[in-house]
Amino acid sequence: MRTFWDRVRHTLAFEIIGLLIVLPLGSWLFGISLEHMGGVAVISAVVATLWNYLYNLGFDITLKRLYGQVAKTVPQRFLHAFLFEAGLLLILQPLIMLYLGSGALDTLGMTVTLAIFYMCYAFVYNLAYDWLFPLPESPVSWQPTHQE
Repeated sequence: MRTFWDRVRHTLAFEIIGLLIVLPLGSWLFGISLEHMGGVAVISAVVATLWNYLYNLGFDITLKRLYGQVAKTVPQRFLHAFLFEAGLLLILQPLIMLYLGSGALDTLGMTVTLAIFYMCYAFVYNLAYDWLFPLPESPVSWQPTHQE
């Protein structure tokens, strides 16, 4: 399993890179000021950072119990990304509604769009992170196995 500091690095890098992408694009796409998009982004980033740590820890504990390891297959990565975003959507929807003073449907459009973006981003980010910082107990899949 990943260490506490590895999880911190994972979470912080994920949020910082995500903010650098979402802030300008979200402001433009949703037609709201950079200041309001920044508020949405900060609220989302703080909540997502806490959710990211707790969710990934729980997901890894579940994988370890079910399969004896935490290395994720591609289908597990899809499930991981989908469940993360679904949970985050449930948490963020009412917070963003309150912050923007907008209705449920308007906010739902924004949160679903952000969730779709972040689901794709999370999938790519986590694949890249696992490649850059592999788990020590994970087999390296690109090396041929030799049997004697």
